[in-house]
Amino acid sequence: MKIEYDKEVDAAYISLKEISDGEVRYSSNSVQPSECPGEVNLDFDNEGKLLGIEVLSASLVLNQDLISQNEN
Repeated sequence: MKIEYDKEVDAAYISLKEISDGEVRYSSNSVQPSECPGEVNLDFDNEGKLLGIEVLSASLVLNQDLISQNEN
């Protein structure tokens, strides 16, 4: 598992599997929980397996220690 955080756009990406060149990724519909700010997008491969999780407005919903350790 690898986590990357981009401060400029306040987005984090949690890679659950390394994606090889040419591997197809499909994104599901985004999820916007009403209880908290932000948005979550899930990336799946062509077999329906979860590849990664994108968190928008990450600074509002993720632990600050996690963000600071993985900032690009």
